[in-house]
Amino acid sequence: MPSYSRRQVVHALSGAAALAAIPRSGQTADYPSRPIRLVLPYGAGGAGDQIGRPWVDKMSALLGPTFVEYIGGAGGAIGTAAVAREEPDGYSLLLGNGSTQVIIPLTSSNPGYSVGDFRAIYRLINSALVFAVHPSVPAANLRELIAYAKANPGKLSYGTPGIATGNHLVGESFKQQAGGLDIVHVPYRGIAQATNDLVSGQISLVIGVMSVQLQQLSRAGKIRLLAVTTKRRLSGAPDIPTAVESGMPDLRYEGWFGIFAPKLTDDAIIDRIAQTTRLAMADPALQASYRAQGMEPDSDSSPDKFQRIIDATTASLAPVIRSIGLSKS
Repeated sequence: MPSYSRRQVVHALSGAAALAAIPRSGQTADYPSRPIRLVLPYGAGGAGDQIGRPWVDKMSALLGPTFVEYIGGAGGAIGTAAVAREEPDGYSLLLGNGSTQVIIPLTSSNPGYSVGDFRAIYRLINSALVFAVHPSVPAANLRELIAYAKANPGKLSYGTPGIATGNHLVGESFKQQAGGLDIVHVPYRGIAQATNDLVSGQISLVIGVMSVQLQQLSRAGKIRLLAVTTKRRLSGAPDIPTAVESGMPDLRYEGWFGIFAPKLTDDAIIDRIAQTTRLAMADPALQASYRAQGMEPDSDSSPDKFQRIIDATTASLAPVIRSIGLSKS
C-alpha cells in the first residue's frame, strides 16, 4: 500500500470537495460521460506538450479521463480547423494560442475557420518574448540597441520562427516604435535554428519566447538578454527588465496558451471546464512546473477574462499586420 503525507491527503480531500461544489445542471448533469480530447495543433515535443500535458493530467484526476491528440500542420491551422468542425459537446477541446486564434485568422484568406468559431474557456499560461543579442552587439539594454541600430543602418539582423509569427510582429513593431529602424528580418522554420545562428554570430538578434535554454545561454555569456515584452518582470527571470522599463511603453506582447471549445458549446459545460481548470491551476506543483519553463501560470482566468485578453491581442496586432502588408484584406 502506498503511503501519503498529511499534506497530500488534505490537498486531495480539499480538491475533491471544491470539485463537488461546482454546479452540475442541465447538459452537465452527466458531463463528462466519456473521455475528453484536447487537440494540440502542433507536433509532439514542443511548447504544446509542455503546457497541454500537465493540464490533461490534472483534468484526468479532477474531471474525468482526458487525453491529447496531435493534429499538426499549416502553423496550427489544420488542428484548429478540425476542432471548429467538431460537435459542440465539450468532448473536443483545443489548446490555442495567439497565432491560431488571432494571427492566422488575420493573415490567412482561408485557414478553414474564423475567430468566431470558438469560445474561450481559460488561459493557462502567458509567456514573454525576449530580445536576445550576440555578445558582439554593444548594447546592454533596448535604448543602447536602438542607438546602435540608428548609427549602423542595415548592419543588424533579427531572427524569428517565421513570417507572421508573434515574434515577427513584435520585431516590426519595435522597429516602428523606435522611429523606423533598419534591421533586417531573417525568418526561420523554428526558433532553435535561429538561436543556433545567434550563438554563432550569423545574426545579431533573436526575438524568442523566454525559455530555460535562453537563460542558460545568457548565464554562459553566449548571448545577452535585454528585455522582455510582458507588462511586469517575470517571476522566473526577475533580473531582466521589461521593454516598458526600457523606455518603450507601447512595446508589450504576451504570448498565451489556453483552452477553447467550438462556439455553440453550452454555457454550463464551458463553466464546468473553466471552474475545474481554475482548481487545477491552483496547485502549487503545477504552477512551479510552468514557471520552471519560463512561463507564468494564470490562476485567475475565466471565459470572460480570457476573451478580453484575446480582444486586446487582436487590437494590438492588427495595425502592425496591416502596416507590413500581411493582412488578408
